[in-house]
Amino acid sequence: MLTVGAPGRSAGEHRWCENVTVRFSNTGGTAVTSGSVMFATHIIGLLGVDWATIKSTQPLPLPIAPGASVSRTYGVCVEAWRVPMGMHVETRAVTASWG
Repeated sequence: MLTVGAPGRSAGEHRWCENVTVRFSNTGGTAVTSGSVMFATHIIGLLGVDWATIKSTQPLPLPIAPGASVSRTYGVCVEAWRVPMGMHVETRAVTASWG
């Protein structure tokens, strides 16, 4: 069983990017040796309106031994054209799938 911690967010190099730190904890009895992490990144307008949610995936930091926890910071970006001046991104949800 792999648990995913709440995302820690910090500004990225561009308004359409951010750095997302996630902690993965393997509470099962076998190592996690494959899988991916999915990010749900919201595009937020100047007045706080949530315009869209873009999903993206990246690989898990593998292997994760039984009983171990691993943190990794990912650069999460959407296409620049989706985030006009005055808007920004917020990665609000992170999920993982593993084998």
